[in-house]
Amino acid sequence: MSIKKIHDEQPDTFELNEKSKKLADELLKKYPSSKKKSAVMPLLYLVQRQNSNWIPLAGIKYVAKLLEMPYIKVYEVATFYTMYNLAPVGKYFVQVCTTTPCLIRGANKITSLCKKLISKNENELSKNKLCSWIEVECLGACVNAPMIQVNDDYYEDLDEKNTEKVIKSLIDDKPLKPGSFRNRKSSEPENTSSNGGMNA
Repeated sequence: MSIKKIHDEQPDTFELNEKSKKLADELLKKYPSSKKKSAVMPLLYLVQRQNSNWIPLAGIKYVAKLLEMPYIKVYEVATFYTMYNLAPVGKYFVQVCTTTPCLIRGANKITSLCKKLISKNENELSKNKLCSWIEVECLGACVNAPMIQVNDDYYEDLDEKNTEKVIKSLIDDKPLKPGSFRNRKSSEPENTSSNGGMNA
């Protein structure tokens, strides 16, 4: 897993647009005024969603000011969690779970395919600038290991062949339908009689 790096080129300012401001207002209503600092994580997520899936330093400062928090406290949150990107990522951001259940079931083969098909190193854009990838800790779908997250979608019960299909579909800007590649719904027992996944 690579060390999270701050992007060299940073915008001077950042501000939530009207749509994001409305969402932020709704979020803040969920917390007592004395506890509004608790909204730091969803607000950072709003900044990321608005800014092409990465958070500039100006966005961190914006959240700190909005919540009346020290900048360093918000910075610590943004740099600690892998779900926050501090540099530009591809249109399709592939997160490969490499925690024990996924690793036992072949996550190392998935990372090898990412290196081969997307980019040699994590946090680098593919040649066509559409994809980037990173190794992450548990994504909470251990029963369906190995799996990857692409933006907000999960691709589960993968093998080397199906992973290659998924990655190539992203590079071609024609993503396959997410879900289990063994015809499972949620985490139900595996259907071993199936001869192909929902994307087969």
